[in-house]
Order: sequence, then structure tokens, then C-alpha cells
Amino acid sequence: MSVLVTGGGGFLGRYLVEQLIERGETVRVLARGEYPELTRLGVDVHRGDVRDAEAVNKACEGCSTVYHVAAIPGVWGSWETYYSINTQGTRIVLHACQNHGVSKLIYTSSPSVIFDGQPHLDADESLPYPEHYLCPYPHTKALAEREVLLANGEAGVATCSLRPHLVWGPRDQHLVPRLLQRAQSGRLRRVGDGSNMISMTFVENAAAAHWQAAEKLSLDSPIAGQAYFINDPGPVNLWDWVNETLKLAGIDPITKGISAPAAYRLGATLETIYRLLRKKSEPPMTRFVALQLSQSHTYSIEKARRDFGFTPPVDAETAMARLIEDLPRMKQQQPH
Repeated sequence: MSVLVTGGGGFLGRYLVEQLIERGETVRVLARGEYPELTRLGVDVHRGDVRDAEAVNKACEGCSTVYHVAAIPGVWGSWETYYSINTQGTRIVLHACQNHGVSKLIYTSSPSVIFDGQPHLDADESLPYPEHYLCPYPHTKALAEREVLLANGEAGVATCSLRPHLVWGPRDQHLVPRLLQRAQSGRLRRVGDGSNMISMTFVENAAAAHWQAAEKLSLDSPIAGQAYFINDPGPVNLWDWVNETLKLAGIDPITKGISAPAAYRLGATLETIYRLLRKKSEPPMTRFVALQLSQSHTYSIEKARRDFGFTPPVDAETAMARLIEDLPRMKQQQPH
């Protein structure tokens, strides 16, 4: 039987597809665009949107495992857009799995689903979902995650959720290109005192976590109905990592900064102004971004190691070397 990767043409999804092919799987992809490079690899590409129940059901038919990676990320935009894709789209995927005898559903989530506005240090999966969210992305992802995990076992589908934090690496279209573009234009500022530590996830390690989880997932396994933080083993200082990346890209390091309280107040003000003016573009600062850039957020991967043997295949030195090769392209790219 085939395995399906929704969003298989995207950043994380494509790495997952490539690793599955290397493992000898028969891979199908559901994606909105055309991806001739995947077709050349022998992937069965279904073009469609996760909000289209007919397309999703057709893609799930004859599949044993579904990796639901497709989502709309970001910190700004309408609730309706995020909810329709991240929550309702996931619901459609879940129901399609139940309708077509899929035995395993691995949902790609995010640590932002439990972000409560506070620093997290070596936090584990006991952190509860917060009562309030600062933007639609984490809220709609959390709603979807809860539905997926609560549905574990229904119609014979075993489910689990993976929460990779700050996925980065070659072919990135968002995180690193945006960082480089803002630094080159002089609009990047250090937020806070620069001491905050964060967990990050090299994209190949994030992809590997998915098939490693799938290998162990079954209705009677300990990972069924569970969520897992996924990241590289050691946290890094965020602003040291930023400046190292800028240096490797030939860009001057960040020397100017703004205090965390000032950034939060600025974000709140800009959010209000942008809403009043009905501006669709993202504000240069939001409350969510201010907290993410100034606080420490590190997560334990012990549960993933214990329950399904999560083993990141790429070490930090090798990961950075692979990123360096793609930095010239990223410098020229306008981030999506």
C-alpha cells in the first residue's frame, strides 16, 4: 500500500517524501501545486487542497499511513483562512483516513499550540493548552491536534502528533530567507537582552521523526493518542545563532536592539492599527513575535526518545554545513 504525505511539495513535506522513498516506500502526495521533481522521483502526485473533501478522500484511498504535514503557517491573517485550512482541513483528512481504512495518521503540529506567553525551559508534554492565543495559527493548530488525538482508535486509525520547533535548513522558503532579507534591509533588531535559549529542528531531523514515529505507531502502542516535542538535542542561544547565520551569509551582525516590553507594546499597537486599517500585510512586530524572540523556549525530547526511539540523523555541525550551501540562494530570495 501507499503512504500519503499532505503538503508533500512544501519544505518539511518534501524532505519527508525523499526519506520515505529512500526507505523503499510507495509514496503519494497531496499538494496544491505541480511538482515535476517529485514525479521524477516516482511519487504519485495528487493535486488538490486539504479543504476539498473529494480530493482528500481520493488521495487517502489505498493508503496505509497518512502524514498530515499541510498547513498554513504565519503570525498574521484572518481567522477564517487559518481555521479552514488548519482545523477544518485536518478534520477532512481525519475523516478520510477513517473512511478508507488508513491505519496510521501522523499529524504535524507545533510547540506553539501550548504557548502561554511564558518562557519554557526544557518543557515536556505535560504543558496544558492555554486558554488564550495571540494569533490564529497556534490556536487553529491546537484545535486540530486535539481532534486528531481524541480520535485515536476510531475506525481503527491510530493517531499521534509531532511538534517540531523552528524547522530550518536548505530549501527553506520562510524562516532563514526572512531573517536574511530583514537583516540586509536594516530592519532586524535583537529583541530582549539576547540571552534567550531556544530549541531548533534541522529539517532532515524533523522529517525523520515522522517515519520513526510511524514505525512504532499502532493501536496498542504507547504513542497512540500522544503528542511529542521534536527538536535537535541541544538548545542554542537564539541571537548567537542569528549572528552566526548572518556571518556565514556575508551580512553584518545585529548590533541594535529593543527591550522585550517595548517590543510587546509596539506589537500590540501595530496589531490594532493594522486591524483598524484592514491591512492584509503582516505588521513588522506583533505580540506573539515579540515574546518568541525575547523569551527562552526549549523542549525535552525524552518522551519521543523513550516511546519511539526518536534519533536525529544529522548533527549540528553537518546541519549548518548543509545550510551554508543554500545561503546564496536565500540571500536573493524574497521570502514567502
